[in-house]
Formats: sequence, C-alpha cells, structure tokens
Amino acid sequence: MARGALGPEYRKLWAASTISNLGDGITLVAGPLLAATLTRDPVLVAGLLFAQQLPWLLFSLPSGALVDRLDRRLTMGAVDLFRCVILGILGLAVMADWATLPLLYAVFFLLGTSETLFANASLAIMPSVVAKDQLEKANGRLFAAELVTNQFAGGPIGGALFAVAAALPFLLDAGTFAASAALVLALRGRFRVSEDGGARGTSLWSEIAEGVGWLTRHRLLLALALMLGAGNLVFSATFSVLVLYAQDVLGLGGVGYGLLLTAGGVGGFLGSLLAGRIGALLGTGRALFAVMFVQGPAFAGVALSGNPFVVGAMIAVDGFAAFSWNVLTFALRQTLIPDRLLGRVTSVYRLIGVGSGAFGALIGGLLARSFGLSAPFWFAAGVMLVVSLASLPFVNNRTVAKARDAAQ
Repeated sequence: MARGALGPEYRKLWAASTISNLGDGITLVAGPLLAATLTRDPVLVAGLLFAQQLPWLLFSLPSGALVDRLDRRLTMGAVDLFRCVILGILGLAVMADWATLPLLYAVFFLLGTSETLFANASLAIMPSVVAKDQLEKANGRLFAAELVTNQFAGGPIGGALFAVAAALPFLLDAGTFAASAALVLALRGRFRVSEDGGARGTSLWSEIAEGVGWLTRHRLLLALALMLGAGNLVFSATFSVLVLYAQDVLGLGGVGYGLLLTAGGVGGFLGSLLAGRIGALLGTGRALFAVMFVQGPAFAGVALSGNPFVVGAMIAVDGFAAFSWNVLTFALRQTLIPDRLLGRVTSVYRLIGVGSGAFGALIGGLLARSFGLSAPFWFAAGVMLVVSLASLPFVNNRTVAKARDAAQ
C-alpha cells in the first residue's frame, strides 16, 4: 500500500476514473436529451433515471457480497468492458435510427446493474491502494477529477456532440470505458480480501446477512445511509425532469442544458476540494449537518426562479453540498468498516442510500405531470430541511468521535 505520497497505483486508479467519468458526463447529458426527443411526458422521461437506479434495489446486496469474494481489480475491469459493449450497441442503434424508449431503458438498466458492482468494488479497493490516513485526500482528488470531467467538460461536450450527431456521445463513452478497463487491469498488488476474518465456506446469502446485521447495529452509519437515501430521493426527483425544466421553463437547448449541469460541477468541484477543511473547521458531524441543511434553500431557489443564471447558481450550491458530503462520508466509511466486510456493508449502505433514487425518479415524474415542472424542486426543499433537522441527535461531532474511537 502506498505511504506518504499517493503513489503510482493510485494514479492509475485516478486516471481510469477520470477518463470514464468524462464519458459518463457526456452520456449524463445525451441520455435525457435523447429521451426528450422520443417523448415529452415527464413520467416517461423520468423512467430513464428510474431504469438506471432500480438495480440498486435489486442487486446491491449480492453485488456487495461478490465484491468481498472476487478480486476487486478484475471485477472493475470486467464491468468496464461490459459497459463499453452496451454503450457501443446503443450508439450504433442511434446511428441507424433504431433508438426507442424501451431500448434506452434497457441500456440504462444494464448500466445501473453494472454500476452496483463497480461502485462497491471501487470504494472497497481504495484502502488497498492508499494508506488509511490518506483516504480523505485520495477521495477528494478523485471526486475533484470526476467533477472536472463529468460536469465541467462532459456536460457541454455531451450537448454539443448530441447536436452534431445523436450517436456520437454514446460511442465516445464506450471508448472511455475501454480505456478505463485497461488502466484498472494494469493495477499491481493484491485486491482479493484475506479470508482470515471468516470462513469462505459460508453461503452468499449468509455473508449478505452479516453485512446487513453489521450496518443495522452501527447507529451512525445507519443514520448516514438514511440521510443519503433522502438526498438521492430528491436528487432523482429533480434531475429526472431537469431536461424538461431546462427546455420548457428556462428556454435552454442541448448545450444550455449541458452548461446548467456544469454549474453543479463548479460547486461540486469546490466542495470536493474544501470538504476536508470544512470538516476540520466544524468537525465532521457538524459539517455533515450543514451541507445537508443548505440543500433545502437551494432547491427552493430553483423552484422560485425562472432565470437560468439564478437556477445555475442554486444548482452550484447543491453540488457543493452534495460532493462535500460524499468526500466526508466516503473517508468515514472506509475508516469505520472492517476491510473484510467493506463490500457487503457498503452494498447495504448503498441499497438504502442509492436505491431510493428509483422511487425519487417516479415521484419527480408524477409531481411534474400533476403539478408542473417546479413541483419536484419544492418537494426536494421540504424533504432536505426536515431530514437534516431530524438527523441532529444521531449525526454530530460526539457520535462521529465515538464511532472513530470504537473503530480503533
């Protein structure tokens, strides 16, 4: 494991993440734009995000158990190659004018299914690549690079490429996954969990049960999972119809929609870099409350304004808060969860925290269809304010310090 400096293996992992996130950012814009050319029904457009988020409800637990059984490097490489193939198929279908909503749903469902494995493995592999006292720094740099490529560059590029030829964004993303796979597979070291913490003769489901039991007994991490669930619920509710809000309320085209997402990237980039300082200044527990609380007014600001610049600023605030949260909680989880359980416990955490996004997409689509395109943002504002205040007894500097002491 690297000591002091982050080391060459981390740089490979960083480069793989950066390249694939550029492609992800392009598809993040191109997917909804393609859906919006096929239908103007908010529920059907939101169905794209629902298809992508649904696998977290279906496959998160077995994916986490598999990550603790398999070589995490090989798992990530295989998933990247699979995603390269399915995005290549989508790109060719769009080029041939064969794209349909069912095809788009199927591709995004498979991308989401792949992500359940990749995301669990990428979090679990980090303590094998850098020292534990470097985790916050390593995660922060990874998130910063993700934002630069995913939203700074990916958003405008995705919108521009879609305007030139609708197939181009998906074909380019397929290429980024191929490059990412090559870099991940070039990692050197041991990335399979040692079996000295427990017998491997147990069944997959008993290992899943062990991960579920561990998280449900850990009061702090369970509270963080529920808070993350609320955050992803409202993110999906708003993002699932954002392309329609940008076009019909703000009057933006494809490039403008991409730039709107870039505003979130600006905030997120700053949040990922400053998260450590915010945590040091306020304490991790108090910082987590603050960055969640501020998202409520940000969503309300979007709902109140029809001005693209004001909306962009509010999205930037939300991005700052969301990525500050990610950096602080990723390092905390990697510190508190034993390595042999990291994949399984993370999968339970993500089931609660990310699986809610599928419901959020449906809620957003239904609210937008029934009450207008601003309704999901009002819903998001109310949820974030209530959840942040309710979290105070469970997530604070005292409970974080107690959990860290116990993990020692």
